[in-house]
Amino acid sequence: MTGTILAVITVNRERIAGGAPIFIESTHESMQQTAFTLEKILDAMVHEVSPDTLIIVRHK
Repeated sequence: MTGTILAVITVNRERIAGGAPIFIESTHESMQQTAFTLEKILDAMVHEVSPDTLIIVRHK
């Protein structure tokens, strides 16, 4: 199984860089809501990288 990172959602701007779209949120609650919305729109899955960072991955 392979996957593609479609987006990164975080509350910690200093730890994130890269080629995927990055969504910076001010609270953990808004981070969770953004991830939930993107998960549905992109037909993908949310994975927790750390308590401050989530990624949206489409698995093939």
